[in-house]
Amino acid sequence: MPPELIIFDCDGMLIDSEAIACRADSACLAEIGIVMPAEEIMDRYLGISAAAMCADIARRLDRVLPADFAETLRLRVAAAFKAELAPMPGVEAALRSLPYRRCVASSSAPERLRQSLSLTGLLPWFAPHVFSATQVARGKPAPDLFLFAAASMQAAPPVCVVIEDSVPGVQAAVAAGMRVIGFTAGGHCRPGHAERLRAAGADAIADGMHRLPVLLSRA
Repeated sequence: MPPELIIFDCDGMLIDSEAIACRADSACLAEIGIVMPAEEIMDRYLGISAAAMCADIARRLDRVLPADFAETLRLRVAAAFKAELAPMPGVEAALRSLPYRRCVASSSAPERLRQSLSLTGLLPWFAPHVFSATQVARGKPAPDLFLFAAASMQAAPPVCVVIEDSVPGVQAAVAAGMRVIGFTAGGHCRPGHAERLRAAGADAIADGMHRLPVLLSRA
């Protein structure tokens, strides 16, 4: 059946942000004595929330992170975004051509989502339909966020199509019973990323925004 709702991830999909955020994360960790290159952060934590990342780092390294670390991290990423963030090439043209209802469902916190979408001029395309993992019990790869977004938009999972750039995001969409298009045009996507998304359950792969109208017409 044709899609009734398109659910967009944000980081690395609408905005080319993942490499910027991972560099900021790496710098913050270095300041508290944890050496973790941006590439490792990308491999381990792409697509999940900052809170989940911090919890996993603390568990794996048997470290208690400073009480203000999450806030320090938020401020560092926000500053980096203000200086460097850009929309994904071709995103506004793609949105203009898509005749479907749309929303955003992201692992990022609400304040980061609003900042990111505002800085890149994309907020008017989605507001007020912008959903965060902070609104559900479990983040990606659990299906909770996508199911919450669909219910909020009064759309059944089978008529939703998710656009995702991360393995946890694709897994979450599949678990929610939704079709999913993997997206590989972000600056963080390395060789083999399309294959990883397909292995996670992506039905198709878009290597640029220009491919979304065609793929969605076949969804």
